Amino acid sequence: MKSVQELKIAPSLLSADFGAMAEAAKAVEQAGAEWLHFDVMDGQFVPNLTFGAPMVKAIRPQTSLFCDVHLMIQTPCNLIPDFVEAGAHNITVHVEACPHLHRVIQQIKSLGAGAGIALNPHTPLEAVMDVLPEADLLLIMAVNPGYGGQHFIPLMLPKIERAAQWLQTHAPHIWLEVDGGITPENAGQVVSAGARVLVAGSSIFGASSLKAGVDALKQAAFQPFNA
Repeated sequence: MKSVQELKIAPSLLSADFGAMAEAAKAVEQAGAEWLHFDVMDGQFVPNLTFGAPMVKAIRPQTSLFCDVHLMIQTPCNLIPDFVEAGAHNITVHVEACPHLHRVIQQIKSLGAGAGIALNPHTPLEAVMDVLPEADLLLIMAVNPGYGGQHFIPLMLPKIERAAQWLQTHAPHIWLEVDGGITPENAGQVVSAGARVLVAGSSIFGASSLKAGVDALKQAAFQPFNA
């Protein structure tokens, strides 16, 4: 598995000011984040509606951060080329929206981007194990997707731990990402369970400063390993 030294903080632009997204991307990079997370919602797969590939295209030249695009949309295969062209480094799709998941993974990788697989809280790991080794990232949703500011579901901790153990044996190249309700109060538990990419919105953009938000998450995440 990735070592704790490779921990990545991925601020979610869903919690940023939509009128100043480019400025937010620059600011979180200066604050010490490693990745930038784009939550794309279509109002169908999830109840909310956010933004599309044009937003990624507009922000991509403004940052050197790894652009991590999370598609919470129906039939993502129709829009994947647009997001790759817009500059996404990784595109994550939901198994629940992809009846032909392996084909979608192949599509993403053939276009030159990393491929991620996301699981809603109710979806078991077994649903993706047969194709997971061909992916680059596994995203465990720790909330029901669709809205920012939700509380972390503690039942997801054993799922994260089982995923980390399985990946260590079968696909150690894959990043294990967790999204939903990540705060300094639970970041240590999530990293101890095996996560190496923490997506956080409210706890970063709602902090006294972006740097304070990023630093608090990093300090909390590393605490179990420095004890």
